[in-house]
Amino acid sequence: MKKHSISTFLYFLIPSILGIVLFMIPLKFGEEWKVPIAKFAATLSGWLEPAMPMTAMIIIIIAAVGSLIYSFIPRNSSKPTLMESLFKVTPFWTITRIIGAIFAIMVTFKIGPEIIWNENTGGLLLAPDGLVSFLFTIFLFAGLLLPLLLNFGLLEFFGTMMVKIMRPLFKLPGRSSIDALASWIGDGTIGVLLTSKQYEDGHYTQREASIIATTFSVVSITFSLVIIDTVGMSNYFLPFYGTVLLTGVILALIMPRIYPLRGKKSEYIDGRKYTGDEEKLPEGYNVFNHGLENALDTASKNRSIGRIFTDGMRNVLDMWIGVAPVVMAFGTVALVLAEYTGVFTFLGKPFEPILSILGIPEAAEAAQMMVVGFADMFLPVILAEGVITSQITLFTIATVSVVQLIYMSEVGGLILGTKIPINFLDLIIIFLLRTLIALPIVAGVAHLLF
Repeated sequence: MKKHSISTFLYFLIPSILGIVLFMIPLKFGEEWKVPIAKFAATLSGWLEPAMPMTAMIIIIIAAVGSLIYSFIPRNSSKPTLMESLFKVTPFWTITRIIGAIFAIMVTFKIGPEIIWNENTGGLLLAPDGLVSFLFTIFLFAGLLLPLLLNFGLLEFFGTMMVKIMRPLFKLPGRSSIDALASWIGDGTIGVLLTSKQYEDGHYTQREASIIATTFSVVSITFSLVIIDTVGMSNYFLPFYGTVLLTGVILALIMPRIYPLRGKKSEYIDGRKYTGDEEKLPEGYNVFNHGLENALDTASKNRSIGRIFTDGMRNVLDMWIGVAPVVMAFGTVALVLAEYTGVFTFLGKPFEPILSILGIPEAAEAAQMMVVGFADMFLPVILAEGVITSQITLFTIATVSVVQLIYMSEVGGLILGTKIPINFLDLIIIFLLRTLIALPIVAGVAHLLF
């Protein structure tokens, strides 16, 4: 093993431990448990609450106008500038950003059709304490502090150690275990952002990034507590979350092996093919000392605090400009469909006989709740409240809503805003497959419990 100085060890250990504490270790703040990064974001969001909708609207407008202007400017053949990387997008994403800006203006000033700006559709997303407003603060902290997880060897260390588990079971590199952990304990949006950054930096293939984003961006413990509490069953949290984990692992074993994830290319963003060579251990090494050497090599290359801050700010701008307009555009459309049309009732009809076969009471009422989660994670339990009375059914709805993962107002919209090669149709198929596979497992546990 190569010799490294004490300072290199410290460059590896101190930022990595700090990153783990900030992103992955829940701490008690008052009566609630949260990872520090989520608490920072929530606190800042609270301080800035009155100004957040206007601020979010301005940045979404900047994203739309910038993209429109850059659609007429030829692409620089050499390395793209920061402005180009932020605003030079395809016509589809330019239009999406413009739609997001129009929705943001309508919501902020309450102009145009009420179905766009009321508190259950666009108003839900752009409220002072809404998702889009919160995303701006979580992006600020996550973007600035992500280098603690990415730049100092933590991924290299755990990646080498975990490859023997992640590759055979989930078809993934070992370093993806950090993404999964960040989602599970922290927040699904953090996991998607981490995955996107790793994909853009050439560490994941198209297939790997697609699998991680749609399979491992799990709902955090914090959100899960809110879900089970909304249906009045917080005393069942442990069996509920145990069922979420069991179902999540089974889905993670199945989903990478079937369409559409199975069909994604095993090549990196720059066109390189996956060979597997980087996961082979050199002679004389075990997983621990090889992982440690990889980590120290990475840490020794990243000693510039200024560069880390610059990278962090670039991450923040990338997230603000690239992701927020997409969440606003797709999230609003999905919520309008859920609130004002019978689309989700119609789409839920095929689930009625399935729920009946599985012995779930109130199957007709519960059927639409199996698909309405595609719009927003909270919609199934919000719609179930006061309508569904059976504990078996409430438990099933709450658990399925958490393991579906693909919510257009959050993770789904977020994925579409990144360079991860997942399109809208892929998201629909993945959502339906996850629901169909999860239902028998969740229903089985519900019958054992009640």
